[in-house]
Amino acid sequence: MAYTDIDKPSDYFNTITWTGDNTNRTISGVGFQPDWIWWKQRNGTDDHRLIDSVRGEGTTSYKILFSSGNYAETDGNDNGGSQGNINAITSDGFSGVQGTVGWNNWNGSGLNYVGWNWLAANGTASNTNGSITSTVSANTTSGFSIVSYTGDGNTNATVGHGLGVAPKMIITKNRSNATATNWTVYHASLSTNNQITLNQSDGQNLPSPLMVTTVGASTYTLGSSRREINESSNTYIAYCFAEKKGFSKFGSYTGNGSTDGTFVYTGFKPAFVMVKVTDITNNWFILDNKRLGYNPTELFLNPNTTSAESGSTGAYVDFTSNGFKWRTTSNAFNGSSNNYIYMAFAESPFTTSTGIPATAR
Repeated sequence: MAYTDIDKPSDYFNTITWTGDNTNRTISGVGFQPDWIWWKQRNGTDDHRLIDSVRGEGTTSYKILFSSGNYAETDGNDNGGSQGNINAITSDGFSGVQGTVGWNNWNGSGLNYVGWNWLAANGTASNTNGSITSTVSANTTSGFSIVSYTGDGNTNATVGHGLGVAPKMIITKNRSNATATNWTVYHASLSTNNQITLNQSDGQNLPSPLMVTTVGASTYTLGSSRREINESSNTYIAYCFAEKKGFSKFGSYTGNGSTDGTFVYTGFKPAFVMVKVTDITNNWFILDNKRLGYNPTELFLNPNTTSAESGSTGAYVDFTSNGFKWRTTSNAFNGSSNNYIYMAFAESPFTTSTGIPATAR
């Protein structure tokens, strides 16, 4: 019996933290050359920023998207270049430069930051499996791919994702349209054809016309020509995730409204959990194993807002050797009979391929 697909999850996903110092500097310690970097200032209200190796560099640095807003992609000249940005991905992290007036974007003096990092393929390939040709950086071992494509406006167009198995979660953003467009999220645990929005607090909904519909081992289907997913000549980026035993889990649970809260089995000790209630309005929440480092974990960030790091709503959760258990009655995490979706990545598998068990922290 295989206990896990990956013995060392930090070879494919890792969280790092740093304190800014107002210098041109390199941030190291990721452990690999990341293809997707998502970072946030923890003690301030700057945006969540996302760069990746597929979209690549713009005018002065890597092209930026913001999960906390519905803006189009910037070309790397963030805020007119005033705040600096990450301008290179290294073999163990990334480096950046100062802007014209400061560093707050990523390295302001005394400011604290967190960065979540994923490994794809460290390269791209053309994928012609779908009716739309895509550019893909896919890691079939860890079940993660970055997919870039140009919309054709056709109903039921298909896009190749490169994973070889059906993704459980797909996060998509229109990169090019100057008109505000939301981040759309397909998650296999949502009701059929329902979607949810990463940059908003709304619950799941059945969009009309439809967005992502059928999801298969080589392609997924775009249900319509909506601006968020497949407007003709618009460019898109999608982050696709397949589930891997002992490394990642994309599921759902129902809250019980108790401080002896719902336990969610993942099959690993979590390093990262992002959760969203789907039947009422509330924020998305990200918790990880680095920003506090012990149980109960209470420090969260909201991907859909610019809010600073907080624990004010009682985000009390234990990261155990095989999942996570809520210690709160909050509707954001564990409301009675409320339904939730989550994505989670491992610090260590519950049991390695050689039979070594994980321990709770």
